[in-house]
Amino acid sequence: MTIRFGILTSSDRSARGERPDLSGPALGDLVTAHGWTVCRTVIVPDELDVIRETLSTWVDGGQVDVILTTGGTGFAPRDVTPEATSLVIDRQAPGLAEAMRQESRAVTPHAILSRAVAGIRGRVLIINLPGSPKAAVENLQVLLPVLAHAVELLKEEPDAEKHH
Repeated sequence: MTIRFGILTSSDRSARGERPDLSGPALGDLVTAHGWTVCRTVIVPDELDVIRETLSTWVDGGQVDVILTTGGTGFAPRDVTPEATSLVIDRQAPGLAEAMRQESRAVTPHAILSRAVAGIRGRVLIINLPGSPKAAVENLQVLLPVLAHAVELLKEEPDAEKHH
């Protein structure tokens, strides 16, 4: 199954060109290594309205099945990606964020500081990931075994129920 991804990096410094975005490309490499497609990428500042508008535009444009965000999920005052995502989604998918935190905790106790959320808008899955390239990839790897099935269910694919 082909899955179309959008990758949104939320970082003030990367958006200003002061620091290269390493997380977005790392996630893109992992996605394409699984035979899936990255259709959209963007680097935006840590601004709630910009993140919200980008997520909404991508979902409503019908060109992606999954949106991965990287960055803005911590405790810093400008970390607003979970809030922006929560304004966009129709339904929560808390098991995904819980699984990422649980697995990440085995790597670092700081994992419990993640405020990442995951949810669904229409037929698109949105997942918040950490801003660190290493942590972003590790967290996405936790979800890889279920992503194709999640997209099948969202698209109401006829064979989706066979994978339960």
